[in-house]
Amino acid sequence: MAEPGIIKKLDEVVVNRIAAGEIIQRPANALKELLENSLDAKSTVIQVTVKSGGLKLLQIQDNGTGIRREDMAIVCERFTTSKLTSFEDLTNIATFGFRGEALASMSHVAHLTIQTKTAKEKCAYKASYEDGKLKAPPKPCAGNQGTIITIEDLFYNMPQRKQALKSPNEEFQRISNVMSKYAIHNSKVGFTLKRYGEQPSIKTPPNSSQQTNIEILYGASIAKELLPVELKDDVHKFQMKGYITKVNYSSKKAITLFFINHRLVEVSSLKTALDNVYSTYLPRGMHPFAYISLEINPSNIDVNVHPTKHEVHFLYEDEIVEKIKQTLEAQLLGSNETRTFYKQLKMPGASESPGDGKEHDSTLKSVNGERINPQNMIRTDSKEQSMYKFLHVEGVKLNDSGCSMTLSGASSTSTAAEESFREVAKRKTKEVKLTSILNMQKKIEDSCSVEMRKMIKELVFVGVVDKQFALFQHETRLYMGDTIKLSEELFYQRLLYEFENHQIISIKPEPLPVKDLIKLALDTPESGWTEEDGDKEELAQRASEILIEKSPIMREYFSMNINSNGELETIPCLITQHMPSKVFLPIYLLRLATEVEWEVEEECFETFCRETARYYAKVSEVELQEMPKQHHWVTEHVIYSAFKKYLLPPSRLRKHVYELANLPALYRVFERC
Repeated sequence: MAEPGIIKKLDEVVVNRIAAGEIIQRPANALKELLENSLDAKSTVIQVTVKSGGLKLLQIQDNGTGIRREDMAIVCERFTTSKLTSFEDLTNIATFGFRGEALASMSHVAHLTIQTKTAKEKCAYKASYEDGKLKAPPKPCAGNQGTIITIEDLFYNMPQRKQALKSPNEEFQRISNVMSKYAIHNSKVGFTLKRYGEQPSIKTPPNSSQQTNIEILYGASIAKELLPVELKDDVHKFQMKGYITKVNYSSKKAITLFFINHRLVEVSSLKTALDNVYSTYLPRGMHPFAYISLEINPSNIDVNVHPTKHEVHFLYEDEIVEKIKQTLEAQLLGSNETRTFYKQLKMPGASESPGDGKEHDSTLKSVNGERINPQNMIRTDSKEQSMYKFLHVEGVKLNDSGCSMTLSGASSTSTAAEESFREVAKRKTKEVKLTSILNMQKKIEDSCSVEMRKMIKELVFVGVVDKQFALFQHETRLYMGDTIKLSEELFYQRLLYEFENHQIISIKPEPLPVKDLIKLALDTPESGWTEEDGDKEELAQRASEILIEKSPIMREYFSMNINSNGELETIPCLITQHMPSKVFLPIYLLRLATEVEWEVEEECFETFCRETARYYAKVSEVELQEMPKQHHWVTEHVIYSAFKKYLLPPSRLRKHVYELANLPALYRVFERC
């Protein structure tokens, strides 16, 4: 009979890291805790600096009361706080950081440094912490009043947690979301958020107003439709203030800010009530903007129900939510005057109705009297999805012998099958540290045309012209785009931004001999081979030896593997559902051997990426004739969808986009006829 397991007490380090993992789930959670500490310290200016989405650096600087020098020794120990002395104090808590776990948790999963100065101290003091303990006594240093908390290498000792996080950009967006919400609720405090070494992405002035901050952070389209709401209830001892948007505003993304006793929380029952109220006014799938702040008697709230404190329980929740719902409904009933509707007036030449003495007009007129000319109306919406996005895609054969290219790590038969976060986390295991790649990425971002990016992002695909050109619409203009030139830039950028993290396309069932492929390439006119260049066999042997020698570089950085026998096993997958042409594979390998500058790092990456991008963008006439429908499908639903999602177009691509028609200009032409 099996013996029962022995129960042992966990090591203290393990206990603390488990607790830290519950409190600090991602950089945005850490920022929320730090912001609340700064607000508790009566700060009027808070500045946050982020690097790599908060994983490399998350620094918050405030001008609050600071931390006493005597308290610095225990400030990062668990359950040390200035807010509580007994459990009963939880029933009357009115501050943010009350459990004393935030800084302790951060010190267990990151390198934590605190610099602080109180009003009574002559200088600031700085100290570093590890696993809740001081690494050395605090050192005096120059500094302004307040506190600077620096978190570096977050989750350096928790690789599984780090891998499960989103990309640095997405983590920065989560941080920005938290910062924006606190900036609106605490409008008297000036908030600044910036990436390390860059200009601020969020900046609100001190002593501002909530309406002003909403406009700064969420835009004028929301700010002009704001409707103030207010409710005070003596029966259940709560009061509600906030802003919701009138029924003329709607968005596919719901923006909700819920604060209870000045703490950012999630209240599912309140969100459901809000959706129910607006469901009468907004189209299905559309949502409002709502900022609601509740102040409830602290004795009626249980704040200690979730490790990250993003949930709270309170008495009379159903009754309070119902009263809020009734208040919102009453406010929205009086806001219909802002809704805009259009009616079609009679076209020129149409017969008049009896007794109608008004002039005919071909314009559309809104309720508030504004006129919109037909030639200025946009007939399509770039945000609408097409049913074809979810249709089946056939596989792509590599040759007639049955060898094929197969995408590993993602579905190759359905574009609806997006990568799960676990697949992304597993794949995104390496962070780019090479200066050359970072410089190349920065060049792409610096040269991006804002005007072209807007056009590409909002384009509506019209149709394929041929293997090189396709038609698309943006606003009231029709364009013809050079798909191949745009694709070259897209694939080049994907090679750099997915550096060291590419998925693979496997060559199955057997790898292909590189030397034989290069010999095929030398037989084509495109290779430019002449008798003066030497024997094809020797040239193919030399080229294959170069690629075998450089295979470790291609394998490590671009997931392209050539084994020791000189056989091609994998090539990188740059866009899900896209397979490069089988016809141009031989000439591509030849050009890698002859055109890539392998000896200089940045030139090596630049030339390799350009050659690879050129190959991936090519479309074979043979393949086009064999499967024209598939080419059209891939162009619309894979290539142009990727343009909208990823492409940062430089200004030089403007010459490859041709304007064919302009609706206002067409109207002027026909008006003269």
